[in-house]
Amino acid sequence: MKLTPFQVSVASIALSVALGSAAMAATTPKPAATAAPKDACASKKSKWEHQQCENYTHAAPGDEYFGRMKMSFLGINNTFHDETIRAGDYTTDSGIINKVAFADEALEQWSHRYPGDPQLARSYYLAIVMYKKIYTQDGQQKAWTYMHLLTSRFGGTYFGKLEKADLSRGFTEHYFANAQLCPTPLPSGVVVPADVTPSATETPQAAPGNPKVDIITPPCVQPSPIPTDQPMQAPSPTPTPKR
Repeated sequence: MKLTPFQVSVASIALSVALGSAAMAATTPKPAATAAPKDACASKKSKWEHQQCENYTHAAPGDEYFGRMKMSFLGINNTFHDETIRAGDYTTDSGIINKVAFADEALEQWSHRYPGDPQLARSYYLAIVMYKKIYTQDGQQKAWTYMHLLTSRFGGTYFGKLEKADLSRGFTEHYFANAQLCPTPLPSGVVVPADVTPSATETPQAAPGNPKVDIITPPCVQPSPIPTDQPMQAPSPTPTPKR
């Protein structure tokens, strides 16, 4: 069958397109396969060098700051250390507790961003020492929580081993009970029956896996004196108009 000039032209165009597509396919380079991520510290020969490389890789930058107070990791450590000294044997000072709370907030943000940072072990240890001196229920619970966090996440570090030894000796929470009003003195000669004498608050027994608890009874608080009624002053006399 003889083709018309139009059919010959269409066939030529189709052949040209097919040949061009084949040439492009032959010359287009194939995308290189994505290489699997390599261990940045794999080239380290000794175990010590590999560990040092891992520490550097997971550490937070020295110029990064955390929490509302924008604290560096050195600032966090210094706060725990300094407030531990200020607390003495124990404290319930709200000023100290507030400063520690800011450092603790920064510590939690740091730990969330860089969970493998080896410097966290020291900071958690300093936080534990501080919270043990805060004689409130929240402070003692925080110390207990951080003791287990340190030994589970950083048990192989120097500070983790110190805390494991501390836990093996046992831990007792110390905090104050709510202060009560002092009883009103009874009139002379009145005797309180023995069956209505208040008994001392019993210390709760520790459940398995929980720390012992020592609840300290604070001194009673004297009730505020009832103000006596002031005598009413006579009203000022009405001024007599001048004539």
